[in-house]
Amino acid sequence: MSTPSHSDLQGSVAFISGAARGQGRSHAVRLARSGAKIIGFDLCRQIDTVPFDGATPDDLAETERLVKEAGGEMVAVEADVREQDQVDAALKAGLDAFGRVDIVLGNAGIINNYKKTWELDEDDFRNVIDVNIVGVWHTVKAAIPHIIEQGEGGSIVLTGSAASASGIPNLAPYVASKHAVLGLVRTLAKELGRYQIRVNAVMPGNCNTPMFDNDGIRRLYVPDAEIPDQETFLQRAASMSPMRNPYVEPEDVSEAIAFLVSPLGRLISGTALPIDGGTATP
Repeated sequence: MSTPSHSDLQGSVAFISGAARGQGRSHAVRLARSGAKIIGFDLCRQIDTVPFDGATPDDLAETERLVKEAGGEMVAVEADVREQDQVDAALKAGLDAFGRVDIVLGNAGIINNYKKTWELDEDDFRNVIDVNIVGVWHTVKAAIPHIIEQGEGGSIVLTGSAASASGIPNLAPYVASKHAVLGLVRTLAKELGRYQIRVNAVMPGNCNTPMFDNDGIRRLYVPDAEIPDQETFLQRAASMSPMRNPYVEPEDVSEAIAFLVSPLGRLISGTALPIDGGTATP
């Protein structure tokens, strides 16, 4: 048997939610470098309960530019992962252009206002659940029938978190949603194995994106300061990791995904891979 490599994605098509920036952008560019064509979508507007600025249409356009710069092709669509018809339409636009779908990255995610569980507003809790787990379900629900029909197998990677492995005060909806992602992965892996479709999760720790680098998270990590400085914030974040890394870069997660979706990961399914410097180690 010939030795497979990360570059063996020529001819494949990846469907990526939350592609406008952060991890989603990084994944799109990384897979494009390995030869995959990209169908990427994002809401590109603010959800009013999210405590940091949302992505914009310009962000999504920049992802498309970077994918093309990497030698790839991309269909970029503004769509709300909470709405199945919009997710279906985004996938259809990509299928019309590329004719197939082989890889699914359920990546879109948000975080809640930083409050105790019993102090959260109804919309705050529901928006996180609707994006982080219902939206992931919408994404795989749209793509799975097409992958099965193609009859050539495929790979699905859902974005969990270090929060998939433990509780975190003031982040109940986020933690609950990321625990649910692992349940969906394990169930889909058993349902789809007979079709040679592999299903896994990545579990990033703190990741250097707007979800981590914002005033609210800084105050959570440094509650004893009215306006936490960046140095103290990063020191506190690093103290959570056995490797003393305050965060991982989106590209660190993308490399793990590139491995999982490539032929190198051909027998890996039902796993949850931490990318966190050991933070989630029991």
